[in-house]
Amino acid sequence: VSRCARRCCVSKRLSSLSFRPVAAMSTLLINQPKYTWLKELGLSEDNGGVFNGTWGGKGEVVTSYCPANNEPIARVRQHYAYERFLQIPAPKRGEIVRQIGDALRKKIKVLGSLVSLEMGKIYVEGVGEVQEYVDVCDYAVGLSRMIGGPVLPSERPGHALIEQWNPVGLVGIITAFNFPVAVYGWNNAIALICGNVCLWKGAPTTPLTSVAVTKIVAEVLEQNNLPGAICSMTCGGADIGSAIAKDKQVDLVSFTGSTHVGKQVALMVQERFGKGLLELGGNNAIIVFEDADLNLVVPSALFASVGTAGQRCTTTRRLVMDRPGNYVEPTIFTGLAHDAPIVHTETFVPILYVIKFKTEEEAFTWNNEVKQGLSSSIFTKDMGRVFRWLGPKGSDCGIVNVNIPTSGAEIGGAFGGEKHTGGGRESGSDSWKQYMRRSTCTINYSKDLPLAQGIKFE
Repeated sequence: VSRCARRCCVSKRLSSLSFRPVAAMSTLLINQPKYTWLKELGLSEDNGGVFNGTWGGKGEVVTSYCPANNEPIARVRQHYAYERFLQIPAPKRGEIVRQIGDALRKKIKVLGSLVSLEMGKIYVEGVGEVQEYVDVCDYAVGLSRMIGGPVLPSERPGHALIEQWNPVGLVGIITAFNFPVAVYGWNNAIALICGNVCLWKGAPTTPLTSVAVTKIVAEVLEQNNLPGAICSMTCGGADIGSAIAKDKQVDLVSFTGSTHVGKQVALMVQERFGKGLLELGGNNAIIVFEDADLNLVVPSALFASVGTAGQRCTTTRRLVMDRPGNYVEPTIFTGLAHDAPIVHTETFVPILYVIKFKTEEEAFTWNNEVKQGLSSSIFTKDMGRVFRWLGPKGSDCGIVNVNIPTSGAEIGGAFGGEKHTGGGRESGSDSWKQYMRRSTCTINYSKDLPLAQGIKFE
């Protein structure tokens, strides 16, 4: 699949959300008996998608504009869809997300197979990625009846002080190749129950997965008499991502990728005073103390350092140990200083640097000295050490684990990190707030007009 020419273009028809693609998949592949399961995902030689801009693959590019106002059709359709979706109460939006989760369950094996085929990860990880999207949908259903702000006590008689949360509008979601389903699911399910519409630009190396997921979601929306444009997608490269980041009509840009590109996206969004959510790289460490249970350490370090071929943002890249040991070559390196430039670089391959420490303070300091702050873990039985690790002088990461790997996060907690990791939070906990705008509302239901802080203005 990776060698096939893939390109999509927007239809010039104004009356339909149907988009005409070109050569999305080799006919030799799609027609081979062992790949007939691809048709279960609605894939064929021509696969619908949304595209606007310059595609880095082969073939011409067609951009579709409305002749009445010269606006790109995809954008017009999406804002029309937002007006429709906004009128649906949050619990009803949750019911739609529940149906999306059920539809994904029915396709979990074939969609997981496509992830494995196109991205390259092992089958069980591909299926697990789809399961993660399903889990987030389940979580979002419950959340749809719980989101909202508090009623706060007012210092003024006859006044009420409340927090009101409303959807931001259009959420642009830019995802990376290594998790072509799960990361979109984190954003999509939560954004939908908050009342937003989504424009997804998946990785240019996994377009068929993006198309298949979008087809599943669109079918559910249309079964509920809603436009499929509520969850649109676009195929393309960096130029498409830049267009999304710069577009003032994209109210929130959620970007997952490298720190280098994330900085560029942040500047583009900030230049227009837009809202950004960044989930960037990580240079994650496992710290092994003398009292650690090696039956936990060994499988944890193995999974976290080589899982997904070391291409997770939460992959363990540094193993900080207080003891000598025997190591397997060539992917485990010893003898490097804790502050060596290569040790501080996110290599995104299954290479592990083993570093020896002398004191707890030294180990914690080395964990925190890299630019990224995504995930971290220690292995110990000392509960005092555990709470020091969790405290203000412990790990400075967004994910702080004890006796488990740095990768493999559950969906119920907020996912994200600090420093050069970007500071954004996705998936669980209160990450839904990233997809909404907050208003503080003061309501005067009295006949008087007292001012705050007791000010007298006479």
